[in-house]
Amino acid sequence: MNIRFHNARILTMEDDREVFEGEVWVSGDSILFVGTADEASEYMRLHQGEIPSWDSERDCHKNLLMPGFKNAHTHSAMTLMRSKADDLPLQDWLGNQIFPVEAKMTAEDIYHLSKISIMEYLTSGITSVFEMYLTPYSVADAFRDCGMRCVQTSCVNNFSQSVELLENYYNDLNGRDEYNSFILGVHAEYTCSKELLEKCAELVKKYKAPFWAHIQETESETKECMERYGLTPIEFFDSLGLFEYGGGGYHLVWTNDRDREIMKKRGLFAVTNPGSNTKLASGIAPIREYLEKGIPVAIGTDGPASNNCLDMFREMFLVTGLAKLKNMDAGAVDAMEVLKMATVNGAHAMGLDDCDCLKAGKKADIIMLDMDRPNMQPINNIPKNIVYSGSKDNVMMTMIGGIIRYENRTFNIGAEPDDIYKKAEEISKRIYG
Repeated sequence: MNIRFHNARILTMEDDREVFEGEVWVSGDSILFVGTADEASEYMRLHQGEIPSWDSERDCHKNLLMPGFKNAHTHSAMTLMRSKADDLPLQDWLGNQIFPVEAKMTAEDIYHLSKISIMEYLTSGITSVFEMYLTPYSVADAFRDCGMRCVQTSCVNNFSQSVELLENYYNDLNGRDEYNSFILGVHAEYTCSKELLEKCAELVKKYKAPFWAHIQETESETKECMERYGLTPIEFFDSLGLFEYGGGGYHLVWTNDRDREIMKKRGLFAVTNPGSNTKLASGIAPIREYLEKGIPVAIGTDGPASNNCLDMFREMFLVTGLAKLKNMDAGAVDAMEVLKMATVNGAHAMGLDDCDCLKAGKKADIIMLDMDRPNMQPINNIPKNIVYSGSKDNVMMTMIGGIIRYENRTFNIGAEPDDIYKKAEEISKRIYG
């Protein structure tokens, strides 16, 4: 499809480029042109005969076009446990409510349950997710079939999956289709033996690849690792060579100055999950300290069992709001920095450098936000409106790779919502009885 969007407000998320009015042209799965109306006229004059015929020309009525949000940490199929495992501390939540249910889930279950989350991502303007779950092949099938971008890492641990499977996932899922890719990782230090992690380090060195895991989500997790090894999880992973080629961690709530020195030295990303960490009372991540250190931060929702909402607008507000509260400084973590976390940084954390901003040659992963809503008026500062007063209700359109997958409450994902909901109910009744 060749689509011309015109009469739009545009936020490209390029450095030092403010919101402007103009046009975005999409050809196939990529962006052909981004600029003002005058720049568009000049481009057409200079490239006569090269402009494609438009399948659609869309007047945006001054609504906002911007890059899609990147959900940099989630477990999509945990929709099954949404509102079934609430108001519990992390270890009780995992050991007594999550792991026993997961033991009953099949790969086919995970395929169908992931689709509910995919729908919710689309309604929140999310165009890519960084996924971790039990059956990577069926997860990849779900995202491919719905036409949504997914980068996976594994949840290898002492009880499920294996280092051999991790290598298979890495080789099989990278390049399998246009929507899926895979990055090396494990579940967490506290679920992995030293021997298992040493084998993972061999894979990191073999493929010269980045490495990811849940890291220092809770205070008790961090203390127990220090009791075992005399090191924090970040120090321990680094001592094994797991961060030799970069990567990062999810949560990273309980880090100290030494940890942050390692993160900076290794070029690690910090993925913060404020909704989940708040609900599970895990703590508030030191976001301002990461930014001051030059450590890039991305944002994830975590899964729908621990959050329980897959809403990037809520996460963005919590990132800045909790940072202000933690530091007792209303100026901490500016809204524009938060938008960068939710778009550019998330794309880079996932290795999706061609999906980070609106620019010619980048992938056409674009969302349109409705500016003609009360929560966006008056239009004094659009980035701050998005972070402080924006909501999923503002998402008019979500495009991935040049294909509109969600628009005006209608989905284009190869399946009917009622069929997806019905299948999820069947799975829930079978497993929960």
